Amino acid sequence: MAEPLKNSFGPEVPARLATMIASVWPDFDSSSFERAALDGLDELELTARARHISAALADHLPEDRARAMGILTDSLSVEIPGAEVGGMASFVYLPWCYFISDHGLDCFEESMHAQYELTKRFTAEFSIRAYLEHHPEATLERLTEWTADENVHVRRLVSEGSRPRLPWAPRLRGFQADPEPVLRLLERLKDDPEEYVRRSVANNLNDIAKDHPDRVVEVAREWWSDADENRRRLIRHGLRTLIKAGDQGALAVLGYTPDSPARVVSVECTPSSASIGGKVRVEVVLENPSGAPAPVLVDLSVHFVKARGATTAKVFKGAVHEIQPGDQVRIRKTISLKQHSTRKHYPGDHAVEVLVNGLVRGAGGFSLTA
Repeated sequence: MAEPLKNSFGPEVPARLATMIASVWPDFDSSSFERAALDGLDELELTARARHISAALADHLPEDRARAMGILTDSLSVEIPGAEVGGMASFVYLPWCYFISDHGLDCFEESMHAQYELTKRFTAEFSIRAYLEHHPEATLERLTEWTADENVHVRRLVSEGSRPRLPWAPRLRGFQADPEPVLRLLERLKDDPEEYVRRSVANNLNDIAKDHPDRVVEVAREWWSDADENRRRLIRHGLRTLIKAGDQGALAVLGYTPDSPARVVSVECTPSSASIGGKVRVEVVLENPSGAPAPVLVDLSVHFVKARGATTAKVFKGAVHEIQPGDQVRIRKTISLKQHSTRKHYPGDHAVEVLVNGLVRGAGGFSLTA
């Protein structure tokens, strides 16, 4: 079993922070800070540990929060002691995020500068959200400037920090209601030279699609018209939730129209009777009887039996093809029937539907035994 992440965020973290801060502010009471930060730390999980350390910082940094922000920003230039820890090394800055979001709102300029420097070393995607909530106009203006920043991490912060549904963070309800301010930022970043940034733009677009699917389809259609392959890859990734749901507008943007001439010849599930813990292979044969190529996006919708006998559908990605006139294609997909933390299996008959460009075009099934 993998060791919990919190075990990589232990007593050494306050010690590193104390060294960094004392290097730029000699009056910092390192011993008192470390005692406060370690008091009760063992009982907490990762993010709670970071918040606890942030609270200790708040008690030991100047009450003048603009000055405190300056000290934290200066300390970022200090090399992290013990950086050989590896992938978790940059998480030493996580308490900074909570301090900036909880204690910096009254000193906007100093806090924005702190986040500008912080995101180059770790991330400020969590702290920037408090500023989008409390200082929306000023923060959006600054993020607009940062879309042209030379640093890739700063540009990514613009997109990642403004995601309405960023994982492990409170939702930005205002942007869920009105995504236009975010879309204006994404417009500036959609052709960023770095895949790292474009991937974030796609994730943001996917977030917005969950609340405003028609608006995202409209944006995707506009972006697709003169897109190069990088932008098209971004759009495909940004539409993934809509595509999985069979949204006809999103599918049409990518060229997968509901009037495809392709038809399902056969659907075979092997074995036809499987056991919980095993697996089943689904093989679909499609053909194109028309005289023109038929672009198809094929998914499988498996209706899993639940504990009380009802079923719930789960869509599995199948394949993308352009079937030439008169040709056939075979698509194979193996479905795991092991018990998962996110999906429990129960005996019964399981229907399998073949979705071609978002529409059910064929069906099969298998039975599952204990």
